[in-house]
Amino acid sequence: MGLSALAQLSLGLSLAWLMARKNFAGKAVLDALVTLPLVFPPIVIGYALLLLLGREGWAFGWLPLSWRPHLVFSETGLVIAAVVAGLPLMVKPAQAAFASIDAAQREAAMTLGARPWQIIALVDLPQARLGIAAGLILSTGRAMGEVGISLMLGGNISGRTETLSLAVYNHVLGSETACANAMSLLLAALAGLAFILLRQIEKK
Repeated sequence: MGLSALAQLSLGLSLAWLMARKNFAGKAVLDALVTLPLVFPPIVIGYALLLLLGREGWAFGWLPLSWRPHLVFSETGLVIAAVVAGLPLMVKPAQAAFASIDAAQREAAMTLGARPWQIIALVDLPQARLGIAAGLILSTGRAMGEVGISLMLGGNISGRTETLSLAVYNHVLGSETACANAMSLLLAALAGLAFILLRQIEKK
């Protein structure tokens, strides 16, 4: 979960800033791809990623067999699933926060000789911090609850690629309701904590 959160933060912030600040060819397509996991069935997205990233998939099928990475049915596959599932919820609040920054502040920093990376570090990121924090909370919560994409990319291998949400599913299928109840309560507690944090951010 930590790796997926870091990936969502780094990739999500880059995409959010790019779409908030720049106009470029293909921007609408990129926006649609980022938003897709919010509106498309997760199991279908997982299947598409399986076709793309599998050993015989579109991305690596042309490479010699020994060069093809093992992404599917591995911990790496779970990280990819979590990032894809949570990315829209990281990007959208951060994008809105970047877009709402007063242009005068950025122009003033530029007039004082600040370089582009300094403007991002000293103006954009501090001003957008609440939107970034909200996005990270939402995206992490979405990643924890992900099932469809994780099932396709991770394979639900017990003890290896079994997420907490998949573990609940597996225990229910095995009639192990006590374990399923405990894990469900843990997920509910984490969701409650996320709600409290979001309320605090909203108040600020």
